[in-house]
Formats: sequence, C-alpha cells, structure tokens
Amino acid sequence: MSDQKSNKQSMVLATENELPDLVRWYLSLKRHPILLLSGDLGAGKTAFVKALLQHLGTSDAVSSPSFSIVNQYELLNGEIIYHMDLYRLETIEEAFNTGLEEYLYSGDTCLIEWPQIILDYIEEPYHQMDIEILEDGSRKFTLI
Repeated sequence: MSDQKSNKQSMVLATENELPDLVRWYLSLKRHPILLLSGDLGAGKTAFVKALLQHLGTSDAVSSPSFSIVNQYELLNGEIIYHMDLYRLETIEEAFNTGLEEYLYSGDTCLIEWPQIILDYIEEPYHQMDIEILEDGSRKFTLI
C-alpha cells in the first residue's frame, strides 16, 4: 500500500458549485473501479457521488444509501455503478452479509462511503479519497 499512498493529489473547493471541476479532476486520475470515500459527517461524500453520477449520465434520482447500505445506478450507456454507505455497519460480518464481495469484484464502479470497517479486507487496486473540512468551510479532497 505504500506505493499507492505516495501518489497523493489534492484539490480544494470553496463551494459546492465547484463539484463539476472536482468530478472532472477525479475522472482524469481514475485508474480503478473502486473508490473509498472518507471524511467527517457533512464533509461532502454524498455530494461528490451525486455530482459524479450526474456527470456520468444517470436518469436515476441519487440519494444516500445510509439505510439501504447499497444503491445501484444505471448510466445511460448501460454501465452499473454501486454506491455504498457502510456507516451503520458494526462488524465486518455485516459488511460481507450485504454481498459486498460480489459488488467489489464485479468489475463495476463501486463508490464506498465510510469504508473504515473493510479497509483490512479489501484488496488493491483502489482509490481512496479523503475529504477534510477546512477552517474556512472549504473542503480539501485528497486522492490517494
């Protein structure tokens, strides 16, 4: 994991209006179908996912999978994207009972909020995006 960690790149957003720029930046760097999103509550994980899915072209209404754990979206080109929120899970067994492995190794794009519970069990390659709320309220997005 040390090789992956050495390639950090960051972008700071002052407002949500800049999310399309963040999406284009992420897509220019994307090399793997799995993206792990970490950050405090309200940092912008779901806002980023919504902007990404809108950019990629979904006609589905995008919402947080906090209670369903996994939302599936189909893009206009037929591609499937899984959006997961593992915040409510307390054990790794709960994560695997959701069918997590099937999603992760499907080859489809997986966007995973609150991935801490699975970090020791997920295999590289994947991207990790850490979101930090700065003192002025802006957001720093660091892609690893």
